[in-house]
Amino acid sequence: MPKKKKYKVFISYYHEQDQKYKDRFVQMMKDYIVDKSVNVGNIVDQNLPLDEIRRRIRDDFIRDATVTVVLIGPCTWQRKHVDWEISSSIRATKKNPRCGLLGIRLPNHTDFENSDFKERLIPPRLAINARGKSPYAMVYRWNGIDNQVNRVREWIDRAFERRLGTPPNDNLTPFADNRTGNCSQGWQQLH
Repeated sequence: MPKKKKYKVFISYYHEQDQKYKDRFVQMMKDYIVDKSVNVGNIVDQNLPLDEIRRRIRDDFIRDATVTVVLIGPCTWQRKHVDWEISSSIRATKKNPRCGLLGIRLPNHTDFENSDFKERLIPPRLAINARGKSPYAMVYRWNGIDNQVNRVREWIDRAFERRLGTPPNDNLTPFADNRTGNCSQGWQQLH
């Protein structure tokens, strides 16, 4: 039986809260993905213009990834780097085609027990791309995936395929800073 090709996967997450899930995900998927993630301290904005930071994220870190997986903890929706990484992943540039996109709600997420997700509790740019009958992105739950590598592989396969279908929506204003406030209230409370 031929070995399936490995996807180059960029993993976007809130490093301070969700590192253990990122590590588990990479360990679980090690035979199926090449981890293209940013490590703590790799992205330093140094007061650069937002467009330059986004360009560096895309061209220097996401570079040749084919799928972006957003690990969604309770405060992930507040993080500027997660917003920039999603935006950079879904933009096609001269150097890089756009990535497929999927989100996974983690067990520590406020909304984890619900089968459907609340948009206000996930990153806004992911939420708008998970809307509609033929969404660009899908959002799943971590629920039991530690022992279901094939199911996660299917999620990644589908994200890879969807990237050529419905165009992504990148029309939100990029975060200038991290959002503040109660993580469980979500981003709609800020407007």
